[in-house]
Amino acid sequence: MVKISCIFCKLPESRLVLENEFAIAIYDKYPVNKGHMLIIPKRHFPDYFDTTDEEIIAISNILKEAREHLDKKYKPDGYNIGVNVNEAAGQTVMHLHIHLIPRYEGDIDDPRGGIRKLKEELVPYKG
Repeated sequence: MVKISCIFCKLPESRLVLENEFAIAIYDKYPVNKGHMLIIPKRHFPDYFDTTDEEIIAISNILKEAREHLDKKYKPDGYNIGVNVNEAAGQTVMHLHIHLIPRYEGDIDDPRGGIRKLKEELVPYKG
C-alpha cells in the first residue's frame, strides 16, 4: 500500500466549512483576500482534467454553496475562480483544489485583468 503525503488528505474536520459526497470547502490558510476558500475533491488526484462527471457536479455545487456562504459572511462585490494544473502553471499541492477568491470594490485601483492585479508581484495585465 502506497502512503499519500498530502496536506489536503489529512485535514482535520475542524477546517471543513462545507462538505458534500465528493468535495469539501475550507478557508485558504494563506488567503490572497478576505474569505478566500478552496474547493477540494475528497478523492486524491492532482489534475482538474482527471475529475469524474460526478466530481465535476459536486465541485460545481459546493462552489455555489461557498459563494452563498461568503455572500452572507463577507458580502463581496465579485469573485475570481481559479485552478492551477501542474507545476508549470503554479500548482504546489498536487491534490486538485479550486480557489474561490472574494473581491471587494476598491481592493485594488483597477481590477481589470482579474487575479493578475490582486497582488503587485503577479504578472501585469496588458489588456
